[in-house]
Amino acid sequence: MGERWTILILREVWYGLSRFSDFERVLGCPRNLLAARLRTLVEEGILATDTYKEPGSRSRPKYVITPKGMDLVPAVMGLLQWGDRYRADPEGPAVLTRHRGCGAHVDAQIRCERGHAVQTEDIESVPGPAFRMRPAK
Repeated sequence: MGERWTILILREVWYGLSRFSDFERVLGCPRNLLAARLRTLVEEGILATDTYKEPGSRSRPKYVITPKGMDLVPAVMGLLQWGDRYRADPEGPAVLTRHRGCGAHVDAQIRCERGHAVQTEDIESVPGPAFRMRPAK
C-alpha cells in the first residue's frame, strides 16, 4: 500500500475507472508498473477482475473493488485530505469528495467504537494480544 502508484490506482477505482487503458491514460503510469500493481492488488484481494467485451474486440479484464478494498477507503481518504490541505494547487484540489445524499464535503475522521470524535492527542497505544518484546541482547 505504501507505493505511490498503488494509492493512485485505488483512487481511480473509487472514481469509477476499471480498465487498464483508462488507468494508463489517466495516471501516466508505465505499462509494466501498472500491470504489476494491478496484479498485486488482485493477488491481495483488494481488487478482483471481471471481463468486458466491446463489439468487435476480444474479452478484456476490468478491475472491481472488493470488500477488502473498500475497507481501505478511510485510509486513502485521510491521505487525500492531507494532500488537499498541504499539496493542492493554488486553485484548490483537483477532485472534491461529497456525500451523494446531501452534497456536503466528506472528510476522514477518527472515532472510537462508541462513536466519539477523537483528536490525535487523545489517542493512546497499548500492547495488543500479538505484542511481543524482542529478547535483550
